[in-house]
Amino acid sequence: MDDNRLTSWAWIFRDADIVKFSLIVISGTVISYLFSFYSFPERNPAISLFLLSFVVLLPFWREPELIVDITRYFTQAKHLEIYGIRYFFREWGRDIMAWTDMPLIPFLYGLIFKYIGESRAYIQTFTIILFSLTVFLTYKIGRTLWDEDTGFIAGSLLLGIPYIYTQVPLMLVDIPTMFFLMLSVFTFIKAMEKGGVLMSIFAAITMFFAIFSKYSTWPMLSVLVIIFLVYLKIPSLIYSSTSSETNPPSPPFTKGGMGGLEIAMKGKTFYRGIVIALISSLLSGLIFLSKFDVFSEQIKFLMTYQKPGLGTWSESFISTFLFQTHPFITAGALYSVYVALRKRDSRYLIVSWLFVLLVLFQIKRIRYTIPLFPMLALMASYGIRQIKGGEIRRFTVSSIVFVSLLLALFAYLPFTKKMSAVNLMEAGEFLDLLNTEEVEVFVQPAADSPVNPAVAVPVLDLFTRKKINYYYDPAAYQPPDDIKRSPLRFTWEYKNPQYYARGRRALEKNVPVVVISDDADQPIPYDIKQRIRGFQSYRVFKTSEGIFRYRTVVTVYYDQEEKLND
Repeated sequence: MDDNRLTSWAWIFRDADIVKFSLIVISGTVISYLFSFYSFPERNPAISLFLLSFVVLLPFWREPELIVDITRYFTQAKHLEIYGIRYFFREWGRDIMAWTDMPLIPFLYGLIFKYIGESRAYIQTFTIILFSLTVFLTYKIGRTLWDEDTGFIAGSLLLGIPYIYTQVPLMLVDIPTMFFLMLSVFTFIKAMEKGGVLMSIFAAITMFFAIFSKYSTWPMLSVLVIIFLVYLKIPSLIYSSTSSETNPPSPPFTKGGMGGLEIAMKGKTFYRGIVIALISSLLSGLIFLSKFDVFSEQIKFLMTYQKPGLGTWSESFISTFLFQTHPFITAGALYSVYVALRKRDSRYLIVSWLFVLLVLFQIKRIRYTIPLFPMLALMASYGIRQIKGGEIRRFTVSSIVFVSLLLALFAYLPFTKKMSAVNLMEAGEFLDLLNTEEVEVFVQPAADSPVNPAVAVPVLDLFTRKKINYYYDPAAYQPPDDIKRSPLRFTWEYKNPQYYARGRRALEKNVPVVVISDDADQPIPYDIKQRIRGFQSYRVFKTSEGIFRYRTVVTVYYDQEEKLND
């Protein structure tokens, strides 16, 4: 029933010891029960959630890069590192292949490479911090719309989605996009409540960031219109956020009492929303005009390629919300719909709107759902908050988190570390042990691979400090016949940058040679045989899960005396 394309339960439990795993889950449930006797942190709950989310993700740093899209983001970031910020803005979408990407996240990755260092550890630290901040923002949104408990439960439930643990450490754009979307939601809510020039400008800037994170955020930002309408309809939300709890309005905004104040607040709310939208539109418009040819081509391509493709690249809602998400979260979210309708709570529209769009447009692709997970957590929290009795409620929440974390640690993580992508990571780390400044890389074409094997070169580059010398010959790689509608089409249109070629100069004889192939037994062409002649040692990295058609087997040829340590 789980048709997820990356971590289907049919795959992750294929070789698992179910008895052992069941004992682990039972242990987690017992621990959850013990936790239910303790109250949620009363002091600094937001900081507690931030630190908890950061710590639980540390074991996943050893996960390899699982998705080939990293090639685009790494390459764009490295262009900024090597050639500078001005070159990045001038050539993004031209000399720098942009595909259907937006520039913000690769730009941030490039800044990290340029000013901190080209290391995956820095990227992972950045993405984990962004995820932990998203947990923090989820708590703040729940607290702002309802109360402390709703916010804390929502922040906790974001850790109850097993799939998300596999995505946070990756050099992709989904987790940063989730952060910028939630940041724009939170700042817009605060701007509607508090007003002020600085908050309005900040809300407009965060909206601008969300727009340039990923194209799929554009329909998601319609939630800001819902926030605007809700606050326009219920100005008492604004009043209650600024009035003293010991002196609440009574009765609030009645025709005979505070009608003038209500009209004034509605007017202020309306103008705040319009001003924020205008500032964001102005900033976005300037960027669009400067790259109009690139963005217009991308939008055309999205409509002719990406949109039709979603119908064939889909994963079922059953997979996403009953396997990749803890089912109690889904149950809580469904129950929350009934609760909100019964209470006629207009604020609930803010957290449920994006899932209305998800169902309405049948967006069945989990990577497009990732930015919506905080809203799912808020919906589930709204439902679980109705459980009578603090101990039962705490047990429910803690068991969701513990079981999901254990599932990610003892099922998802071992499975991802068996994927052939781990060979590039381990080979890169091995190369760093060799006493040389650079390596020469050859990529052997694969007969039936749906992926252009040349995209493995930037991934290897991410995991090693060595300079890579590689020459890309497009004629050597022929795409499959159905490539026009393939979700991996970009790999065949991608070309490795010139900074890998280095003029094809003659290398020293003792420079290690790396051969990336589809199979450890794949015949070696004559030119590679000539290049490795005389090497006395080699190391093969050939881990494989035996499921995916795209595989990366890495063989490193080197002189034994060149190795520094084992």
